[in-house]
Amino acid sequence: MARLSGKSLIGYLLLFVLAAVLSCVPFHQIDDSQDEMTTQSIPIYTFIIINAYPHDRDVFTQGLAFVDGKLYEGTGLYGKSSLRRVDLISGNVLQVYALPDEYFGEGITVFRDTIIQLTWRSKKGSVYDKDSFEVLREFTYETEGWGIANDGKRLIMSDGTSTLYFLDADTFQIGGYIQVHDNGKPIRNLNELEFIDGQIYANIWGSENIAIIDPEDGRVTGWIDLSGILPPQSDGKRVDVLNGIAYDSTNGRLFVTGKLWPQLFEIELIIQ
Repeated sequence: MARLSGKSLIGYLLLFVLAAVLSCVPFHQIDDSQDEMTTQSIPIYTFIIINAYPHDRDVFTQGLAFVDGKLYEGTGLYGKSSLRRVDLISGNVLQVYALPDEYFGEGITVFRDTIIQLTWRSKKGSVYDKDSFEVLREFTYETEGWGIANDGKRLIMSDGTSTLYFLDADTFQIGGYIQVHDNGKPIRNLNELEFIDGQIYANIWGSENIAIIDPEDGRVTGWIDLSGILPPQSDGKRVDVLNGIAYDSTNGRLFVTGKLWPQLFEIELIIQ
């Protein structure tokens, strides 16, 4: 049998002690430190208010869009749901279509010469003529309807989970989906959507945060923290959560508002 020298014996003892120490370190601690470093690499944006415009305090904003200089809004609640064209500066309603009382209106998107609007639990959407608001057709889906946007080719739909669905714009059939995540953690409560410069912007229901999402793999590439954007209200009227993202692609303007909010804000994003 081979004999160990004094130096070899000391070396083996050191390796044994090192292995024992490492075995006591929980694996999740190593993972958590790596996750924390990765999370810190995701940019977090705050905001500067560029303009504040009047917004109807009585509408439960579910969808927002700005196309060709015109602001469109989809509103919710049973018996109060509507599709609207609104004057940005004054907040005045220029045109309105009232949904039947049994529908709870949800997100909207302007696609080509139409406006597409979802409903919450009825599993039914409507396609309107963009100018007349005439209902051109209806379609169905299997989930709840929350938010909707488009990338110029496909429709992008949320249902309150961490999943975003891609729908064929002609047949409304699901052609694919992504699971939205931040470093592997699912991001749920995806609500109102907007497609901006190749990324999906999503309100996170119940929060003052907007996630910026890569449409290829569902990875969150940035967060927008809108905490405190709406000052405390002194008139005693109720306000609800942040919901409503619109983008003026011609002039690069970003708009946000919320359900029952008295104002709609044009904001500029700044890195935190």
